[in-house]
Amino acid sequence: MPLTVYLMAAGIFSMVTSEFLVAGLMPQIGDGLDVTVSQVGYLVTAFAAAMTVGGPFLAAGVLRLRPKQALLLLFGIFLAGNVLAAVAPDYAVMLVARIVTGAASAAFLGAAISLSVRLVRPELAGRAVSVALNGLMLGTLLGLPVSTFIGERYGWRGAFWAVTAMTVLAAAATLVWAPQVERQQSGGSGAGGGLRRELGVFRHPKLWLVLSTSTLVIGATFSAFSYFNPILTEISGFSSGSVPLLLVAYGAANLVGNVIVGRLADRYTIPVLLTGLLSNGIFLAAFALLADVPVAALVFMLAIGLVGVTMNPAMAARVQRAGNTGPLVNTVHSSFITLGIILGSALGGLAIPRFGLTSPVWIGVAMAALGALTLIPDLRHRPPRGPASPAEPEHTEAAAQPTGVAG
Repeated sequence: MPLTVYLMAAGIFSMVTSEFLVAGLMPQIGDGLDVTVSQVGYLVTAFAAAMTVGGPFLAAGVLRLRPKQALLLLFGIFLAGNVLAAVAPDYAVMLVARIVTGAASAAFLGAAISLSVRLVRPELAGRAVSVALNGLMLGTLLGLPVSTFIGERYGWRGAFWAVTAMTVLAAAATLVWAPQVERQQSGGSGAGGGLRRELGVFRHPKLWLVLSTSTLVIGATFSAFSYFNPILTEISGFSSGSVPLLLVAYGAANLVGNVIVGRLADRYTIPVLLTGLLSNGIFLAAFALLADVPVAALVFMLAIGLVGVTMNPAMAARVQRAGNTGPLVNTVHSSFITLGIILGSALGGLAIPRFGLTSPVWIGVAMAALGALTLIPDLRHRPPRGPASPAEPEHTEAAAQPTGVAG
């Protein structure tokens, strides 16, 4: 892997840590801004909504830039939003800050994945996406507990300043070591053809079906993940103090699964997705049925971690075949992934008052089943191997630089 792919993971890690920070410090932020915990919860929703809606617009706005310049600009926008959050004097300013950082995070994710794919050979595209997305997995594993630790000892503003410092380091490393890659030309499959070309791929119904699969894959997992804490404490009988450790173990399972899927994503995209969805449905059902057995609940929670969000590299490979490797397509894909998070957690919240704490998990089972059904067209007509189908991505000389050193 070129060094730049690891730099993309570092940038994603800092932004994902900022995303999770609010969830880990809700009481402190509520006290600091003199608002209720419910109002702080809306900051999480605002971040997700900005990723879903604002991310693609911001990605479209940087299409004319070279990949490196686009990434540095997105770093700058994110930093501005994060600093604004750190100094926010009231709730309204904090809300604006979260919208800015949410949109920048989604656009950066799309641009980072696009550049990572361009810098490697086609048969390594899935592995490159996997390495870049390790930043997301590490954000779950380390970012949330570390930011919570900092916030509890130095205040929630201190946690935002810590994220700012991490982001500055990632941006500086990208400035120094990321290669100057030209925009892909109109004959390629990336952003060089302009906004009109990038938007043109969305005319294909197949791409929308593929995007819906990603929504269902992530929605199935987050319908359960969003409610692990109350299920584990109120049904499984774990102490509240042990839940953070259990979630760290879940994050470790995410990391392992992401590495495995990254190795298989390019060559066996559809079998990996089908196996993941069916396995996730089975594990979710087992978790719901055996939630009152602590050992079983733990085993199946970790199993869900292995086959849930870890499908991201295979999902990205499938999206690039149906669309292209450009940053706009990847950003819209991240928006559909975020939509899955919103749907999974929201539907689960609506079901709990009527059907109980395990009802969100059964919603996840249903979403996994629907996701498997969306794979039927690909099972009937197997797509060609490789990261992109309409046109092969144009690989620049940067791909031959094994260390990703700037040219």
